[in-house]
Amino acid sequence: MPSRLNLLIDAAARPRGYAGGIVTSVDSRASARLLTAGPDVLGVALAGLAAARDPRPLVLVLAAGLVGCLVLRPRWVLGLVGILWVTLLVVTPGAVWFAFPFYFLLLRALPIRVAAGAVAVTGVVAVAGFGWHQHVLSIGTVIGPLLGGAVAVAVVVVYRESERRRELTVELAAAERAAGVLAERERLAREVHDTLAQSLSSIHLLLSAAQRGDTARHVDAAKAAAADALAEARRFVRDQNPPTLDGGSLPDALRQACAATTTASGLAVHCHVTGTEVDLPATHQLAILRVAQSALGNVINHANATEVQVTLSYLDTEVTLDVVDNGRGIPTTTPPTPNRGYGIATMRARARALAGDLVIESDPGQGTAIAITLPVPA
Repeated sequence: MPSRLNLLIDAAARPRGYAGGIVTSVDSRASARLLTAGPDVLGVALAGLAAARDPRPLVLVLAAGLVGCLVLRPRWVLGLVGILWVTLLVVTPGAVWFAFPFYFLLLRALPIRVAAGAVAVTGVVAVAGFGWHQHVLSIGTVIGPLLGGAVAVAVVVVYRESERRRELTVELAAAERAAGVLAERERLAREVHDTLAQSLSSIHLLLSAAQRGDTARHVDAAKAAAADALAEARRFVRDQNPPTLDGGSLPDALRQACAATTTASGLAVHCHVTGTEVDLPATHQLAILRVAQSALGNVINHANATEVQVTLSYLDTEVTLDVVDNGRGIPTTTPPTPNRGYGIATMRARARALAGDLVIESDPGQGTAIAITLPVPA
């Protein structure tokens, strides 16, 4: 049974108008069935009409063979029916009527290009057989079989094109849904990493500090961090802005994140804002806040730093966030592991999603600087 999280991802990733796409697909399938049944019904009717006009045994056998081929569609009978029809055409001019159901049999049993050629040959044979019996050809006797063949080819071509487009529509809808599911999973993964994972890391540090002394203060801070994590979890399930951005500004949210980091780790985190604040879209504010939280989490967990400078700069056409620590830097000789490095990848993904850029500068023992730059929408 699918989990609740998978159901949420599936619902969130479903493209808008998906229900309409299902209705369209159902309608196209109904049209396709109609196009499929139409030629078969017409072919059976024409075979019956031909048998009624000339009820001799050989004619009835040919009519039964044509009906059987149209209903059951065994390819191996196709050649036998063709030979029987040509033989009957030599005996009676009434056999020309069987050319029309034979058209549909050819078009149903053979590839379209081969079938179109076979229909043309069948039409010429029908005209020739009728003329051989009547010793004269009129415009009607020539145009009738040939025009009937052309119409039959057109009907089947339209049907096959309709089928091809329907299949492409279904494949496109499936591809869009798969892409939507993947994008939603990535969004949730980023949110979990930048909120719950960082909060749990802070709680772990606070409880570890509580074991060493000042128990009440650290436990209270851990409880506050747990409450914040719970609020964040509820928020991203509802796809809402973080509480720190609801009704507040991005600089205020960054100051709260810096203060929370100081409380959880004891780091000296300094927050600066330069330039004239501009009204950024919610997506830009959220990306900058999440990058700041992720970068501060990396400092706590990996940098062994004592001080961090967080600077938000409003420029003319872009906004930049710099997070600089005085820690040990990123070791160039340490190979990546499956459990590490996801935070940086997440930060890069957030920057790319908004046509921005992420730059990381680090020297062993000299600290690390992370800068995200986003364009300010006009």
